[in-house]
Amino acid sequence: MKKLEERLGHVFRDRTLLQTAVTHSSYANENRDRGIECNERLEFLGDSVLGATVAEHLYRSYGSMPEGRMTRLRSELVCEQSLHRVAQKLELGAYLRLGRGEEHNGGRERASILADAVEAVIAALYLDGGMEASSAFIRRYLLSGLGETEPVAYSDFKTALQELVQRRSGQILAYELTGESGPDHDKTFSVRVLLNGEPIGEGVGRTKKEAEQTAAKNALGALPQ
Repeated sequence: MKKLEERLGHVFRDRTLLQTAVTHSSYANENRDRGIECNERLEFLGDSVLGATVAEHLYRSYGSMPEGRMTRLRSELVCEQSLHRVAQKLELGAYLRLGRGEEHNGGRERASILADAVEAVIAALYLDGGMEASSAFIRRYLLSGLGETEPVAYSDFKTALQELVQRRSGQILAYELTGESGPDHDKTFSVRVLLNGEPIGEGVGRTKKEAEQTAAKNALGALPQ
């Protein structure tokens, strides 16, 4: 935990918060007799702290940005892919406490588990050091790349793809759910995007909307601009 504290830039007064933040439900379930708590409650809190911090930053930093665009940019900043990148920077996978099954199935590299752990860490920072500690972490790892000028692009890939295909008349764009897997609390959805009935991109995500965005992003990369 000391090495992780160094990466986070915060020394915990209550280190059990940090231990809980990196404890997956699979580990807690295998150690029920020891009363170990998983990070799901912290994840719930961290999601709210993260959303509020990012929303306030966008509101204060970009006075002319309309509400709809702030919403899309916030969604981009707090999505699983963004949090997964933060986890990779922290090498958070090395610190996770996983059950034997998740360990065997590559849980340390699974984007959903890592993203959830980042949210739990944010909550642990908030509970231990207040909003100042959690905000400092969020600014460092999620907001530092935005700069002082209003961001030009945001990753609403579905809208971008729709605008691209509408340059020619008669184009029909559709999204098709091709599969879903995993337990109810950790599902993965697969989606295919079709142009005039022909597949042009595929994507996966924790929600159907996220999978559709990923499919649209992949389609944008494959189509001529």
